[in-house]
Amino acid sequence: MAVYTQVSAEALTAFLRRYDDVGDLVSAKGIAEGVENSNYLVDTTTSRFILTLYEKRVDAGDLPFFLALLDHCATRGLPVPPAIKDRDGVAIQQLEGRPACLIRFLNGVSLTQPTPAQAATAGAALGDLHAALADFAGDRPNSLGIADWRPLLDRCGSDLDRIAPGLFVRIDGALATVEANWPHALPASVIHADLFPDNVLMLGAKVTGLIDFYFACRDIRAYDVAVMHTSWAFDPLGAPLDGVGPALLAGYMRAFGLSDAERAALPVLAKGACIRFLLTRAWDWLNTPADALVTRKDPLAYLRRLDWYDAHPEVFA
Repeated sequence: MAVYTQVSAEALTAFLRRYDDVGDLVSAKGIAEGVENSNYLVDTTTSRFILTLYEKRVDAGDLPFFLALLDHCATRGLPVPPAIKDRDGVAIQQLEGRPACLIRFLNGVSLTQPTPAQAATAGAALGDLHAALADFAGDRPNSLGIADWRPLLDRCGSDLDRIAPGLFVRIDGALATVEANWPHALPASVIHADLFPDNVLMLGAKVTGLIDFYFACRDIRAYDVAVMHTSWAFDPLGAPLDGVGPALLAGYMRAFGLSDAERAALPVLAKGACIRFLLTRAWDWLNTPADALVTRKDPLAYLRRLDWYDAHPEVFA
């Protein structure tokens, strides 16, 4: 989440009048975390909501897929926040020149350093999500899948060395190894593809919300597990958290399970995830406008993870 597009109180007041039973505007506060869309925490006289304005990285043509996915998961009892429809039954609006949705607020907090117990519950939530999506008919290709990483690396080019000396050569070699060993034949489904701790809301060890599905796509299902491992099993600087990675995998295994082939592929899938998030963070680090209300994320935290996976090939055994 972030704020790139400013919304005036007058525009937001008029926007809320499109809906029944959401109340009148009391306050709206921009949310700086994240990098994809503009987000506001909106309080009204009746409740609290999240307002999302979809920026250029999110294709407006993909929004029906995302909203159908959320509705699908909500009907199966998962803690997801479906968009609210206005009095004409429309979920996708226009506000300040951007596609926009009003989304129900979910209670809970996102974690910075999860405990093993919390990681186990979150891993089980990913398993429950995969089970719920097994019969979801929607389809969307991964816009940041393995075929997109080398073009992104090339666009970053030697500017990567402004972040750390020799970074381009390091990632170029790591990506070549991942490309040569990528397990294309593993089972695929619709996946979240971005289930970081800040996209899971928790109260204690209970998951109360799965949010930000705007990278959801059809790709290797075990890649979703690898993405989650790279984000949960380490602190924000990229140092491993004791016991968290194994607990996450154990929770997922109990809820859904992994085949022997999927488990054997987790090391290369995790390294691929490290490269993907390092590159997108690096691109944002190099190109985020100076006046954007957005928290840039450290690309080198994912280089440290990549180095750790290289040094610990036994971690998924």
